[in-house]
Amino acid sequence: MEPSIPDFRIASVEAVVLRAPIPVPVRTSFGTMRDRPAVFLRVRDDHGRRGYGEIWCNFPTVAAEHRKRLVEEIVGPALIEMGPDGKTAPFDRLMDRLHVLALQSGEWGPLRQVAAGLDAAIYDLAARRAGLPLFRYLNPAASGDIAAYASGIGPETPGATAEHAREGGHAAFKVKVGFDRDTDLTSLTAIREAIGPQSRLMADANQGWTLEEAVARVADYAGFDLTWIEEPLRADRPLREWSDLAARSPIPIAAGENLNARAEFDAMMHGGVLAFIQPDVAKWGGVSGCYEVAAAATGTGTVYCPHFLGGGIGLAASAHLLAAQGGDGMLEIDVNPNPLRDELAGAVLRPHDGRLRLSDLPGIGIAPDALFS
Repeated sequence: MEPSIPDFRIASVEAVVLRAPIPVPVRTSFGTMRDRPAVFLRVRDDHGRRGYGEIWCNFPTVAAEHRKRLVEEIVGPALIEMGPDGKTAPFDRLMDRLHVLALQSGEWGPLRQVAAGLDAAIYDLAARRAGLPLFRYLNPAASGDIAAYASGIGPETPGATAEHAREGGHAAFKVKVGFDRDTDLTSLTAIREAIGPQSRLMADANQGWTLEEAVARVADYAGFDLTWIEEPLRADRPLREWSDLAARSPIPIAAGENLNARAEFDAMMHGGVLAFIQPDVAKWGGVSGCYEVAAAATGTGTVYCPHFLGGGIGLAASAHLLAAQGGDGMLEIDVNPNPLRDELAGAVLRPHDGRLRLSDLPGIGIAPDALFS
């Protein structure tokens, strides 16, 4: 059953930028986060009812403020002007409206991210209007019980970080690789020793390798019994390279956070390239697009595991999307310090023995109005 497309009028759109200082920078193969930024959204209908969304803004350092201005000066006014439709998902309508601007400016990424955040906020509002949790608004048969895994574990102290995550209720773990080979092997050894041979372990290369580098690295890392290797290649490499790697890799492949069109997701799923598909609700598609990908994954043998690395609003939306799909995927929960995640969603998205159950509160289950005062 496909969820209905919201057909009510959006009367106002608000965006707020918040930045939380962190004691230890978060390293990836392509950059370092020195604080934790967030762009949160609040939309209202013409009766004053509210919904909440989040826009991806981790990089570059000016991304958060730039996206807030896009909301306030361009995309938010366009959404209000468009009025209700009921036939086309908000993300698709917005991107159609913004298509020429995206071509002219080259700002496809920021505009998609803003449209995704607004789409998610509208669906949150739609679920609240219906008096339902978002996962049940999307799929009335969904249970709200999902698996989760600890993410964001870097090369600094992977073993200790994993131990701390396990104490916090996690039973599966993902470590960042894509640095030099020795650093990666040291990280994988330390975390596997810390979590033991029975726990699920994944590795994320953050688009760090060429095809031949990836072939060599996955062979080197096969002995660590990895559930998947994530983004071993750049997202825009030809499909034939991804297919080649999938055929030669002893480790299943995951990707999706940097794909930018439904056709790209379909090609990766139907071509047998990916074992795990990972769209990000705050980067592309919002709730409407990501739920379409999640539903399509069910028929391809690909496991839907939503990507997310941000604040509490987007994490909650990701949890509801996973619950609505009802498959065998896991929710990504970054375990690096982030008050903008923990103070909003920490109490409702804390795993126990690697699983969590979503509440029956309307929408995404949190209503952070104090952030917008």
